[in-house]
Amino acid sequence: MGAISQGDVPRGAAGTKLESSGTRQSVVPGIGVVREGRQERFLEAPATLSSSPARWRGIAVENWNVPAVFIPRHEHPEHFLHVVLRGAVKYQVETKGRLLRFTSRPGTIFLLPRGTVDEVNWEGPTHRVAVAIQPRLLTGALNETAHEPDVELTEHWNLIDSHISALVSEMVNDLGDNSPAGASYGEALANALAVYLVKRYAVRRITPAFYKGGLPPYRLKRVLDYIADNLGTDISLSDLATIAGMSPHYFSELFKQTVGRSPHNYVLLQRIERAKQLLRDPRRSIIEAGLDVGFQNPSHFARMFRKLEGATPSRFRADWVSRAGS
Repeated sequence: MGAISQGDVPRGAAGTKLESSGTRQSVVPGIGVVREGRQERFLEAPATLSSSPARWRGIAVENWNVPAVFIPRHEHPEHFLHVVLRGAVKYQVETKGRLLRFTSRPGTIFLLPRGTVDEVNWEGPTHRVAVAIQPRLLTGALNETAHEPDVELTEHWNLIDSHISALVSEMVNDLGDNSPAGASYGEALANALAVYLVKRYAVRRITPAFYKGGLPPYRLKRVLDYIADNLGTDISLSDLATIAGMSPHYFSELFKQTVGRSPHNYVLLQRIERAKQLLRDPRRSIIEAGLDVGFQNPSHFARMFRKLEGATPSRFRADWVSRAGS
């Protein structure tokens, strides 16, 4: 059957180190499992895409194209999602003394709480995405309102859920584009996934309170000052939430209530505004202007600038020079 066998702390606007909050997530280097007491990779086959270079906090995403594969007995130390993108394949799961048999199709999902022990035999090739989710990503999704110390998820081995598939697919698309908007977009998707899982698949129903009024002015000022002072860096949602002293999801909700835009959108607009200032300086090249405000490559800078301003950076500069000289 040709089966495979398994064998920096960010700084605030004033230059001081950000203090970690109780809900701050760490970067997850990849999809790991525990076998016979040892931490190992989920699959020996190399991933075609990985979130490791993007340094998303609280979540790891890996994409594989693999032939038939037997994955021996292992334990998941993190909550685990597995989405089949392509492949109508029979597979067999052994877990908790049960032997389960299914046939996958595009969209088939495993949703496994941390601590799940299993082994899986795939009888044919598949294109799949695996996701490891830190427990703090789930508790941080609603912790300010629900005060939950932990969130237990229900176990599913043959689930179809278009919302999960759409969010995971968008993460893969972002990685495939080399995360042009930086870590904040991927982390926003991760938090949206966490909120959905908590609301839809938690063992115990959690009903958060609804808060009005947005961010307190002093917290908002700290966040806006940090953004203004760090536009040239990769500003993550987790960093902004830590400065505000709350979880990423709760911060995103209150920031949008207060500012009228998501944190990701606001950072993007501030980068464009700063780039416009730089483009008015003839000593700066267009490429420098984009890189200096945090765009990771010239093509993404040009695409976003044209989308928001209705003109390319070069046309904006030419028009400004024409107006300034008249």
